[in-house]
Amino acid sequence: MQCPTHAYADVLVATANGRIDFAGAQVLEGALAPALAPDGPVRGIVIDLAGVDYISSVGLRVLMVAAKAMRARKASIAVASLQPVVAEIFEISRFHHVVDVRGSVRDAIAAVSPEALVAYDRMDRR
Repeated sequence: MQCPTHAYADVLVATANGRIDFAGAQVLEGALAPALAPDGPVRGIVIDLAGVDYISSVGLRVLMVAAKAMRARKASIAVASLQPVVAEIFEISRFHHVVDVRGSVRDAIAAVSPEALVAYDRMDRR
C-alpha cells in the first residue's frame, strides 16, 4: 500500500491506495504520525480512501488511535470517498461514529478548515 500526503494550510490529506491490512496499516500509521504530534500545527487530517478496497481491524485501529489523538488536541479527522466494501465495513463496525465520513476529499476539507479549502481549491485549479 502507498499513502502519500499533502498539506493544505492546516490540514494534512493522506491518500491511501491498496489494502489497509496489517502491512498497509503500518504505512498509514507512518503517514499520519507527523500530524499527530501533540503540539503540531495540523488542525485536521483527511484520509482519502477512494483507492482502498479493503480495511482490516488493524487499519480501523490506526484510525481510532488517530481520532483519539486529534480529539485530545481539539482537532478533526475525516475520511472521504469510501468504496462500497469499505463503506460497508465502516457501517457494520459503526466506525462512522469514530471519524467523520464525507463523500469527497473537498467536502472533508471544507468540514475541517476553511483556510485549507481555499488552498485545496487553488491547487486543484492548477
